Parts: sequence; C-alpha cells; structure tokens
Amino acid sequence: MKRKICVFIGGRANYSSIKSAMQAIQAHPELTLQVILAGAGLIDKYGDMEKILTEDGFPIDERVYMQVEGDKPNAMVKTAGLGMLGLADAYERLQPDFVIVVGDRYEVMAATIAAAYMNIRVAHTMGGEVTGTIDESIRHAITKFAHVHFPANKEAAERIIKLGERTEDVFTVGCPRIDNIKRILDADNSMPMDLFEKEGGVGPEFDLSEPFILVSQHPVTTEYTEAKDQITQTINACMKTGMNIVMLWPNSDAGSEGISTGIRRYREKYPNAKLHVFKNMPIKTYVRLMANTACLVGNSSSGIREGAFIGTPVVNVGTRQNGRERGVNVIDAADEENAIYEAIQKQLAHGKYDSEPIYGDGHAGERIADILSKVEVPVQKMITY
Repeated sequence: MKRKICVFIGGRANYSSIKSAMQAIQAHPELTLQVILAGAGLIDKYGDMEKILTEDGFPIDERVYMQVEGDKPNAMVKTAGLGMLGLADAYERLQPDFVIVVGDRYEVMAATIAAAYMNIRVAHTMGGEVTGTIDESIRHAITKFAHVHFPANKEAAERIIKLGERTEDVFTVGCPRIDNIKRILDADNSMPMDLFEKEGGVGPEFDLSEPFILVSQHPVTTEYTEAKDQITQTINACMKTGMNIVMLWPNSDAGSEGISTGIRRYREKYPNAKLHVFKNMPIKTYVRLMANTACLVGNSSSGIREGAFIGTPVVNVGTRQNGRERGVNVIDAADEENAIYEAIQKQLAHGKYDSEPIYGDGHAGERIADILSKVEVPVQKMITY
C-alpha cells in the first residue's frame, strides 16, 4: 500500500519551500501526495495560492480557513488556535502516514501540534536553524514534536541532534527551495521584461533594462510596533540611491499593517517615485528578479538562502535573520537609513557574487521523497540526552 504524505501549506513562503518535494512525492511510485491549503494561503491579498497550486498540478485535498487578520500578536495566537480545530477534522478525513511541515511560522505550529496529538508522524524541513523573532522558538518546538528531520545543512543537523533528537532520524538533504531556483534559472535566467504587464502591481512603471533594487521586508514579530518606521528607513535608503525599486508586499505576521501603512504613505507623499509594489509574485518571476537585481534589500530569508546560491548582492536589514548561516553575498545593516544606504553602496560597488551552495545542491525534494518512502520511526518519539 502506498504511503500517504500530507503537505501543509499555509502561504506563499511555505509553498516555495516545499514545491520540489511535492513534485517528487507525486512522482514516486510508493507515495501518494495529499495537500492541505490553509491560513494566508486562502486569502487573496496574500496571493491566490489555490490558483497557483492548481496550475502547478497539485489538487487540494483540504482547505482550512484559520487566518485571523490583525496587526497584533493576538491575531497569530487566534489563527493557530483555529488552525488546530480545523486541522483535526482534515487529518481525520485524510488519515495520512506523515505530515510534512515547513519551517517556523505560527500556522505551522498548529499543523504540527494537531498531527502529534493524533498520532500522525511529523516530518519537518528547515529545522535546526537560528534566527531572530518568535520563529526561533517555534522552529525548535516543532523539532521536539517532529519524528523525521530534513535540515538544509550540516550545521542545522548538528543543532537538531544537540536538542536530543536521534541521529538516525536526521537527514541532511538541503533546502527544497534551492531545487526550484536551480530549475528556474537553468531554464531562463534573463530579466522578466514583461513584469508589469503580467504581474500588475501599483506605482510608476520604469525601464526594466536599467539597474534596480529589489526589496522584500517583513515585520519582526517581537518588534511589531516598530514595523512602520523600519520599512520607512529601508525605503528612504533605497530611494537615496536614485535607482528604480521593485518591492514586495509583506507577509501576514503581526506588524504587517505597519509595513503596509509605511509603503502606502510613502507612495502618497511621493506618487512619482520609481517604486513599484507587487502584492504577490510567482516564484519563477521572483527568482529571475533576484538573478538580475543590483541588490536585494530587506529581511527575507530568500536573501540568505537563495541569495547565496544565486550570488545576489544582499543587504540584510535588522534582526529577523539573526544567527542564520549566510554566505559572503550578505552585508548586515541596522534598521537605520544611513546604515542601510552605506551597505547598499558597498553591494552596488561589488556586484554579483559567486554561487555558494550552503543550503543545498538542487536535489533536496528527491531525497525527501525517497526517505519518506522507506523510513521507519515509532509514533512514540525516542529522545537521546
């Protein structure tokens, strides 16, 4: 009998981080893929994930409406609570052998706890890493619930083992996100010149053959009251360069409204500024932008992970990625206009970096599917100390 592998997707970041494994599971003769779409993934303003999944050939088995919108931490707590209620019913119907959860977000915590209490084995990707914000605590908590671990690199694997997990349950496979990056850029690494036509967005259009800065910045949940000022500092620094700016909308974490307000107010004050904002962007387009930008600015993990593989010059702003292993392509800067501007200037002077595959070689998804087809772990976890 085929093993049923259920993948939980709570938003666009979840999906890009597990897509290659989903493809490998779907193609594996001994596995059946199940998909749960939940949380921000079902809210249009964060991107039409249902459409994207369907177009990519992934039928959705369950939809869990759990996202409580709001700009304070209590919205994340309520979302996680509702998620556990809805996921309990979804798991009961699907009866999976394994649930795959990705990373460290609050909705992922809900998916993990629900599975663990229902005696469903949990497989966790991207565990063992160190960063800033509440994500740090969530990530390690999920590690203690998970039965099988798929860290992206050796350093993360060692940290999982130090947390008391059995060595035989830890598989250093690389990051599935790198699989997609490699495939996309191998097929086409050119600048997406039809960006405005295909993806829309708001703000003045500009000549895409000219150098541009790519901005991807999300709220830091432990600093959510400072989000508006933080994004204003970043925008001011980028605009000071005189370059065109392509910016992505923030995720749904506490503080997202602060970032959204900061972006809106800047656009209202400077309507002719060469700042174009996109609500959502297909991963294929985003990766090609990363490959062609003069500099990526913000605090997205994509600058750390994909950026190292691509060689993108990155200015990592603030504390959100504190402690995460990074390549030479990253310069850190405080949440302050002048510090960010100076770091951007250094990256512009340097230009593109050589590729550093510290988060994988492009074959993580295949390894994950193969391991899940044969790994044997007890439902009752065995901890070593």
